[in-house]
Amino acid sequence: MNFPVGISDFSEIRSNGYYYIDKTGLIRELLKTPAAKVTLITRPRRFGKTLNMSMLAHFFDMRMDSRKLFEGLEISEYPALCEEWMNQRPVLFLTFKDVAGLDFASARGMLRNYMAQICNEHYYLAESSRVNENDRKVFCQLADTVDGRITDDQLKTSLALLMRLMQAHFGKRVVLLLDEYDVPLAKANSGGYYREMLEVIGTMLSTALKDSRSLRFAVVTGCLRIAKESIFTGTNNFTTDTISDSRYHEFFGFTQRETQRILEDAGGGRYLEKVRRWYDGYHFGGMDIYCPWDVLNYVQKGITEGTWEPENFWEHTSDNAIIGSFLKRRDFDVTEKFELLLDGGYVKENVSENLTYDLLASSEDNLWSFLYLTGYLTKVREEELLPGDVLEEKQTALRIPNAEVMDIFRKSVVKWFQEKAVLSDRSRLFSAIWQADGESLTEILSDLLFDTISFHDYAESFYHAFLTGLFSSAGYVVESNYENGLGRSDLVIKDRGNRRAAVIEAKIAVSEDGMEKACRDALEQIEEKQYARKIERSGFRTVLRFGIAFYRKKCLAVAELPS
Repeated sequence: MNFPVGISDFSEIRSNGYYYIDKTGLIRELLKTPAAKVTLITRPRRFGKTLNMSMLAHFFDMRMDSRKLFEGLEISEYPALCEEWMNQRPVLFLTFKDVAGLDFASARGMLRNYMAQICNEHYYLAESSRVNENDRKVFCQLADTVDGRITDDQLKTSLALLMRLMQAHFGKRVVLLLDEYDVPLAKANSGGYYREMLEVIGTMLSTALKDSRSLRFAVVTGCLRIAKESIFTGTNNFTTDTISDSRYHEFFGFTQRETQRILEDAGGGRYLEKVRRWYDGYHFGGMDIYCPWDVLNYVQKGITEGTWEPENFWEHTSDNAIIGSFLKRRDFDVTEKFELLLDGGYVKENVSENLTYDLLASSEDNLWSFLYLTGYLTKVREEELLPGDVLEEKQTALRIPNAEVMDIFRKSVVKWFQEKAVLSDRSRLFSAIWQADGESLTEILSDLLFDTISFHDYAESFYHAFLTGLFSSAGYVVESNYENGLGRSDLVIKDRGNRRAAVIEAKIAVSEDGMEKACRDALEQIEEKQYARKIERSGFRTVLRFGIAFYRKKCLAVAELPS
C-alpha cells in the first residue's frame, strides 16, 4: 500500500494508485449554491486544503480530460452533474504557500516569480487571437522573469489580467482556486513588512474577486478569515466556512470512520484507540476530525518500519512560536490557564473568527482565538462542560485536542522556562549550591517553582527539565542524566576553574510529609551508586551531594558535604 505522505497533487495520487480517501463529495456540496461568487474555507495547516483544491482544479479544468481520475469516486455517481461541470470551465489554480521572504523586497520577488510561473503555465494566452493586444503585452512582461519589467500596479492586477485573458480565449468565465491566500500575510507579519504585503495581496484579490465579469466562482482557502482588512469587503455573494461551521466539516481531515478504515486496510486496526488519543480531538462543525497529516505519517511508519508507537508529526510543520509568544507576555498572566489546559481541562475565552495578523498580539482574546483557529486548541461541546458550568455570551470553552498537541505545549513551556532562566540573575542559586546551603536552596527553588507552569501530573521529566533549565548556560558544565559510577545521576554541575562539582539527585515525594525521607533516599542513592566517587577520581577536589524532593509546587533540598 502506498500512502501519499506529502503529496498534494490529485492527479499524481490517482494516476499512481496511491491510497486515497474520497473527498469528491466536496464538489457536489460546492455546486449546491452556484450563486455564491466567492467561498472562503479556513482550516488549520495540514488538514488537506491543497489536495482538495488540486482535486477541484482537475475536475473543472477544460484543458484536461479527467474522467479516469474520478472513476469509482463518489462524484462519478452523479452523471448529470459531471456532464455539466467536469472539464467544462477554464481554471486558474494558485497557491501562495511558498510566498515569503526576510523583507518585503524578497517576498515581492517571490510573488513576482510565482506569478511568472503561473503565466508560463498558461502561455497559450500569448498566442491567442482572441485576447486584447495590450493585455497580451502586459502578460508577456509578467511571464518574462529575465527581461520583463513590471510595475507594482501590474503585479497587483495580475490575477485580474489572467482571468480576463482566459475568459477571452475560452469564451467562458473562469473558476479561480486560490490556496493558502493568507500565508504571505502571516510571513510578512513576522518579518516586519505586513502593511506593504497587505497592500499587494489585498489589491490582487480585490481586483480579481469584486464585481469581476471574468469570474464564474472562486474557492479560497487559508488559516484565518481576514475580513477587517477589506480583502473580501464588498465582494458579491461571499460565503465562509470556518472550523465552527458544518457545511464542509467532513471534507477536510479524516472522520472516525475513515481513520478506522485506513488503519484496518494497513493492518493496524488494533491501534485505533491509540491513534484517537494522539491525533483526534478536533471538532469541525458537528464532527470529530483526525489530522490527516498525522494519520498518514503514522500508518506509513507502521508499514515501513513495523513500529506503531505514535510520535509528534505535526510539530515539525511549524516553529510553534505562538505559544512561546503567549507565555512571554507581561501585560497578562496565563499561568493558571495554561496549567488548567496541561491538566486536560478547559478555559473559557472570548473567541473571534475575524482576525488580522498584525493585531494577533494586541489582546489576550486575539491570542486565544488564534490558538483555536490554527488547531492548537479545540472547542469543547456543551455536553462536555463540567456539571453546572455555563458559558457567558460570546464565550467558547477551549482545550488541547490530543496528546500530540499536548506534547507541543509541554515542550513550549519547558523552552520558555529555560529561556527565562538564562536571562535571570541566578547568583543566589549558585551561591546556595557552592555553600551547600540546603535551606536557602529550598527557598529559592520553591519560589521559582511557584513562578513556572506545571504539568499537574508532576512527572519526573517535568522536574528534571526544571532543574536542567535553571543550571544550564551559566558558565558551568552541566551534565544531565550523565553516566556516573554504577548508574545515572540526575544532574551534575562542574566548576572546573575551582575544581568543584555538585551531584543532584531528585525524587518525587508521594506527600508533603514524605519529602524529607525522599531527600535521604536520594542521598543514599548517590552514595550507593558512587555518583560522586567517579567525579572525585577525575580530579575534582570538592564534590557536593544534594538530595532534592518535590511534591507538586513544593521543594525540599538537603545538602551533604563529602566525608
